[in-house]
Amino acid sequence: MSLEKLLENPRIWRGSSRPGAQSGLASGYPKLDRCLPGGGWPLGALTEILIGQHGIGELRLLMPALAQLSAEETPAYTGEYTEPGWIAWVAPPFQPYAPALQQHGIDLSRMLIVRPKDDSELLWSAEQALSSGTCAAVLLWPDKLDDQASRRLQLAAEKGHSWAIAFRPLAARQQASAAALRLELQFTGQGTCVHVLKSRGGRPTVLNDLL
Repeated sequence: MSLEKLLENPRIWRGSSRPGAQSGLASGYPKLDRCLPGGGWPLGALTEILIGQHGIGELRLLMPALAQLSAEETPAYTGEYTEPGWIAWVAPPFQPYAPALQQHGIDLSRMLIVRPKDDSELLWSAEQALSSGTCAAVLLWPDKLDDQASRRLQLAAEKGHSWAIAFRPLAARQQASAAALRLELQFTGQGTCVHVLKSRGGRPTVLNDLL
């Protein structure tokens, strides 16, 4: 029996496609996808994006993937398909600008904005949204996120097959995190550079002028 025929047997799985593993979600930036295991954003996992200030391209980096998630049907636990998942924004530091989101292809009818009272409520809200199985992605802006809290978010994302994106200050680089992917964005005169600080299954790299 040839190797190809052997691998077609449903009782045999390859190491790169083990049960529970997911391919990456295309970011819309081929240069970035080539650096990420799975060829894109890690689904069912926590991504951290470290920034020195708001508005340096952090949301633009996510727009192609979020647009895709807001339009696609989401696999349900039963194996059947459901309506597109929700895109939840938890404690955004600004009011998301609807016309700009629409221009990027975001379906506004799939957006949820959550305004928690404090950081503990923020983390609770994000966990609930991630583990619910109905949110395709959850964006959050915590003031603090220690290693234990990041582990809870990672587990919730795995449980709900959701994508968690936490925006954090540059100082968080020195802190431990359970995130599957950590990026640092830095603005230069030529554009925004993306530093891949941590990538589960990958390696650190710097992408100059990606945005």
